[in-house]
Amino acid sequence: MHLIVEGNTLSVGQLGPDFLILDTAIDHPPTTARLFFAVDGNVREREVLLPEGMSVNSRRVVIANSK
Repeated sequence: MHLIVEGNTLSVGQLGPDFLILDTAIDHPPTTARLFFAVDGNVREREVLLPEGMSVNSRRVVIANSK
C-alpha cells in the first residue's frame, strides 16, 4: 500500500477505516492524497482527506472520505 501526497510516495504499513499507519512519519499540513491498496489482488485507488495533516512525531494519520 502507498499514499501519494503532492508527488511524494509514502509507504503505508496498515490501513483502518479512518486512519492509516505510515512506515515512516513525515510533517505535512492538511491536504488531499491518493491512497493505493490491493483488494483480492486488484489495485484500487481512493482519494482521501488528511484533515489533521501528518506529523513526524506519529506514524498514525487520520483519513476521511474526500467526497
